[in-house]
Amino acid sequence: MAQTRIATMVLIALLTVLSFGTSAYGSEQSVQEATGSAGGLVAIDWVLIGLYGVATLALGWYYSRRQETTSEYFIGSGHMNPLLIGVSLFATLLSTISYLSMPGETLGKGPVFLATLLAYPFVYLLVGFWLLPVYMRHRVTSAYELLEAKLGLSVRLLGAVMFIALRLVWMSLLMYLTAKALVVMIDNDAVIQGRDQQLIPLVAVVTGIVTIIYTSMGGLRAVVVTDFMQAMLLYGGALVVLGLITWDFGGFGWFPLAWQPHWDQQPLISFDPKVRVSLIGSGLSLLIWHVCTAGGDQTSVQRFMATTDARAARRALAIQLSCSVIVGLTLGLVGFALLGYFQAHPDRLPAGMRLSADADNIFPMFIAYHLPPGISGLVVAGMFAAAMSSLDSGVNSITAVVMTDFFDRFGFKPKSETGHVRASQILAFSIGLFVVVGSSFMGAIPGNITAMTQKTSNLLTTPIFCLFVFALFIPFARPLGVWLGAITGTLTAAAIAFSGPLVVWLSHYGFDPALVGTEVVHTVHETTGVVTETAQDPISFQWIALAAIIVNLGVGTAVSLLLPRRSPASGTSST
Repeated sequence: MAQTRIATMVLIALLTVLSFGTSAYGSEQSVQEATGSAGGLVAIDWVLIGLYGVATLALGWYYSRRQETTSEYFIGSGHMNPLLIGVSLFATLLSTISYLSMPGETLGKGPVFLATLLAYPFVYLLVGFWLLPVYMRHRVTSAYELLEAKLGLSVRLLGAVMFIALRLVWMSLLMYLTAKALVVMIDNDAVIQGRDQQLIPLVAVVTGIVTIIYTSMGGLRAVVVTDFMQAMLLYGGALVVLGLITWDFGGFGWFPLAWQPHWDQQPLISFDPKVRVSLIGSGLSLLIWHVCTAGGDQTSVQRFMATTDARAARRALAIQLSCSVIVGLTLGLVGFALLGYFQAHPDRLPAGMRLSADADNIFPMFIAYHLPPGISGLVVAGMFAAAMSSLDSGVNSITAVVMTDFFDRFGFKPKSETGHVRASQILAFSIGLFVVVGSSFMGAIPGNITAMTQKTSNLLTTPIFCLFVFALFIPFARPLGVWLGAITGTLTAAAIAFSGPLVVWLSHYGFDPALVGTEVVHTVHETTGVVTETAQDPISFQWIALAAIIVNLGVGTAVSLLLPRRSPASGTSST
């Protein structure tokens, strides 16, 4: 495949630079000196990051010359390599959020995340043998076309709008967290002193422009090829960190053999809804999220539609999940390695940073300040690669939905196919700009990266999936019931996701937080003096998906059963 050869050639070039940089730096210095240097990003790092950005733009331009139809632009004409599709799915859903949150979660909170990876075989069985055979019988550009055929235009538009809202919020969060990580690398003192919010918008603009341009030019083929490269860089960066710390220790002495004092209690199961994570709760949340994303998110459905049949789609799914398990384990071990490294070398942790409170910032700080020059640049490129792999896919998928479910559906079509492609490219560029602007508002979401992600990704993921369950698997579903199910499911997800801020808000009107087992805490920032009010969430974010899907399907099914049924022959109602 041409796209496979291109991705492989670029990857070989990047790995060659990585190998050269490692050998050149390590030939005259010990690994302890390498990891102990704290100079931040230097000129060679920025050169490598710039070269990667130019390479992605060149790929977008290359594929833009071959875009003649919207089918080619959005789904690669349905004959793309399952290997690339699988890696692209993995890279899209992993993203910089996961790249930063997984090490931060195991370092700062505990190891339960690693155990939840046991849910992946169940994800494969449910998606591969329950959902994909049904979905692959319908060759559609937009997944939400399926909803209209079963439940009417209003449900199709509801699904499309919910998806667009979900992806815009999620991509804005991704852009915010990526920019925040770069600020840590450029000026860690700014984060410690609370000045990072002033720099994040500027960094977000610069980061987003590259992604917006090459995505709007190249379509899905450019997205998938660059996703492949980005996934390899991402994984390579994690291996470099693990390798250097292991060399510094002379083995695997960094692996924790006892429960750390700053870790949360993470039981097998807990009936206290305030417990942040448990093994069963987190495993269920992971399982539900993956199934709902595969079955309701245009980003995933679009990838499956780019393969030839259900069997090829299953292969892509298997590759995606395999990559997710391998990289998830690796990133979890990176968190353990960073914990052991800074416990052994506490003097190398910047003043003002703590392993518990600043766990999400430890990984990007280590990349910029404790890796050899050149290697830091490639790892940073990998981190931004992960961000771009999700941003490009999100922009491309939203563009497909807007063009198909709104413009094409209501007759606002350009006169020629070439004009249609150009309109899609312009729309993709506009969506990307909206995401860059929206990232400025994401700092208001409470919690660490893992909590922030759960509170946004689960907010609409399950309600969207439930639309497809009603359309494809519940024959008596009625549009009104589906609408009410979606509304109540979304409200349930939002109430749990922001239960802490909701308690704080209600406390201003006489509500006693003790009634839900929590309290309002006032915190003063050491540097800025800003006072913030927070409250522990009465219900943990790990229950968002389960509660939302139960309420959604329960209400929608009950209402559909209670509504009078319409006779196909006479068009009249019957009971």
